Amino acid sequence: MSSSSATATFQPTAVGPHFTLASSARLLGTTQVGPGAIISRGAVVRSVGGSVMLGAFSTLREDAVVVGTPERPSAIGEKTVLGRRSLVMGARVGSLCDIGDGAILMPGVTLGDRCLVGEGAVLPPGMAVPDQSVVLGRPGQVLRMLSSEDLTYLQQRWGGDLSLPAAPLTPFSARDRAEDAPMGQLYAFRDRHPFVHPTATLFSSAEVSGDVVIGAGAIIGAGVKITGDMNGPVRIGARVQILENTVLHLQPDTMLVLDEGVVVGPGCVLHACNLGAGTVVEPGAILCEGSHLGKGCHVAAGSLVKARAVFPDYALVEGFPATQVGTRTSPPEPPRWVIRPEDLPGLRRMG
Repeated sequence: MSSSSATATFQPTAVGPHFTLASSARLLGTTQVGPGAIISRGAVVRSVGGSVMLGAFSTLREDAVVVGTPERPSAIGEKTVLGRRSLVMGARVGSLCDIGDGAILMPGVTLGDRCLVGEGAVLPPGMAVPDQSVVLGRPGQVLRMLSSEDLTYLQQRWGGDLSLPAAPLTPFSARDRAEDAPMGQLYAFRDRHPFVHPTATLFSSAEVSGDVVIGAGAIIGAGVKITGDMNGPVRIGARVQILENTVLHLQPDTMLVLDEGVVVGPGCVLHACNLGAGTVVEPGAILCEGSHLGKGCHVAAGSLVKARAVFPDYALVEGFPATQVGTRTSPPEPPRWVIRPEDLPGLRRMG
């Protein structure tokens, strides 16, 4: 379980009307937030149509991501802590829960009150977890119910007070805080400069450096880091989406290529790899250097694609390490958690 404190230790540089918001955190769209909530450095909330709710005194630790859509809203209860780099994708989390670092909750997951989710656990779509459960594994499984020691841990985390305030939520919009750089941050490396197509969109906290080309209509999400400074290029095709807090980088004298229409979910790490057109990489996956996926592949959440692994067109790839578990008969549909172009004006300040 995560051993992080329930209260953040950083000094906030931005404070909402009734909750703490770090300057490097991003709230995209309108989020319903309870009093005393803490959104830590690098955390991202993407709330399409007001579809994310964060309860009183809950905490999103560093680089956590919460995504909600009208079809799959995300709701976090009161006095719940989401660990570092944890991902909540259209899921409902109860009160007094502790979500371990790097855990992934996929769309349709429902987590009861007073649940503990282990670090790195992956809860698959639609999983229902009863109150007072301990969940571990990839895929996540209910290991047991809370023990007396677990309850003592929760009581210590909250200073002996496990009561819930049932406080009302207040809408907070990204428009309530000016964005610092409306089209991302671009850096040259030696004589190499990024090129971004005029129709591409970079969120303000995205950072791109070196020999990187981003194609027409691509969307680079909040907190994404793309580094092309190791004597090799990064090529991102048309209509590619790379979403919140994903990292792309090279090894010396390699290249990284995402063909047109590729979708990379939040919290992924892509080393020097090659992804064919229309491939979907679900949240939290890691693709190691030299790996190659054909067109129309689907990589499951939290998977680890080993170095130099090769998969054919339309492969279903899953596991830690990943293997081919099936073959698609058609390209994957865009997941519900992608950013639709029509959502962009409501998610960020344009300009």
